[in-house]
Amino acid sequence: MEKKIFSRFIVLIILTTLLSTLCCALAFYTLFEKQVHEDMQVTAQIFKDTEFFDDADITKLENNPKLSGTKLRVTLLDAEGTVLFDNTVRAGLMENHADRPEIKKAKENGWGEKIRKSDTVGHVDYYYAITLNDGKILRISKEIDSIFMVLGMALPFSAAIVIIISYIGIIITKLLTKKLIAPIDAVAGKLDDEYVEAPYPELEPFMSKIRKQHEQVLESAKKMQDFSTNASHELKTPLTAISGYAQLIEGGELDAERITHFSHEIDRNASRMLNLIDDIIKLSKLDTPELAAQFEKVDLYQIAKESLAEHAEAAAAKNIDLQLEGTSTIVGGIPNLLGELLDNLVQNSIRYTDEGGKVLIRIYELDGCKYLSVEDNGIGIPSDDIDRVFERFYRVDKSRSKAGGGTGLGLAIVKHIADIHEAEIEIESQLNSGTKVTVVF
Repeated sequence: MEKKIFSRFIVLIILTTLLSTLCCALAFYTLFEKQVHEDMQVTAQIFKDTEFFDDADITKLENNPKLSGTKLRVTLLDAEGTVLFDNTVRAGLMENHADRPEIKKAKENGWGEKIRKSDTVGHVDYYYAITLNDGKILRISKEIDSIFMVLGMALPFSAAIVIIISYIGIIITKLLTKKLIAPIDAVAGKLDDEYVEAPYPELEPFMSKIRKQHEQVLESAKKMQDFSTNASHELKTPLTAISGYAQLIEGGELDAERITHFSHEIDRNASRMLNLIDDIIKLSKLDTPELAAQFEKVDLYQIAKESLAEHAEAAAAKNIDLQLEGTSTIVGGIPNLLGELLDNLVQNSIRYTDEGGKVLIRIYELDGCKYLSVEDNGIGIPSDDIDRVFERFYRVDKSRSKAGGGTGLGLAIVKHIADIHEAEIEIESQLNSGTKVTVVF
């Protein structure tokens, strides 16, 4: 029995290590591919917005050291697919590209993309084409390692990890197996003693608890991994835009109006990053177990009055009628967290309510429960999205949320604060009719 347990533990350790390494490599490669795709989209759009290639002097382009020194391949074509400029090959030596899939799509839809195997073994080429304002087509491409090359490079490290973990596992497994078998061996020599009980009933609660804790650790690890991946993605997008605009300004070939516009975009993306980091810090602080010790009597109506005053200017800017109804209602809680909860709900209502709309805050008590509700007549939430709006980084309308400064963490913070106060959240919403969020204490 001891040998079986030992051998199975070793096999399990090796298989788990190999599978974990493979899954991590695949996951990071998928994320890398996605980021390359988004970076190329952002770069192409920046080139289009700046009109850098519109009516450009081909000679200047060919002599531009920044274009010749970049790892990104840039190709400029006319509307018929004739190559006008390429930063890696002389345009005159290149055939007509009108039949290329990405060029065809760019002509039809304004943009197109294609992934092709590179001439270099173990690499793939990403192509992205976009139609410029003057009718020309700009295509950018980048060569990256294939998944097989990445796995090949990771193989020595994987082998080293397997060897190290297996060696450590052998030592730990031996000790664990002996400890596991020791109670059975002890009982085996005293089977005749009627007072000796079998060890398994004693071990069962312990194993059950260990199993439960393991599941909790895995769940927490998955949530942490998902959160880290999403946070990295959310932060990298504005960073890419900031870097792109800064490089264009540094080039010194832009007029004052363009420089002012790009400076504004840099400031806007930086503000978005700061808001995102601020919300991430807020979420991390909400995981502090000592929060329960900070509970005190809190008047929800007073907090609502303060929130109303704080958001009055933002509501007035959109001509939104911001109202408060109710009376003094006392609950046990943390004042600043309840204020944060209400602020997030009111901000969302103002953000997703069109000009001339209405936002109503109500504080009341009914059947022994205390209620805090925020209701608007805004754009509403699709029924399929209601159950997911409290997920971190989940956005119902991504373009509008980002344009309005949303980080995708506001309702996650609301849910977390509600859980800390053992409160329930109810959502009623209809598209183009409005949304009502109620927190029940």
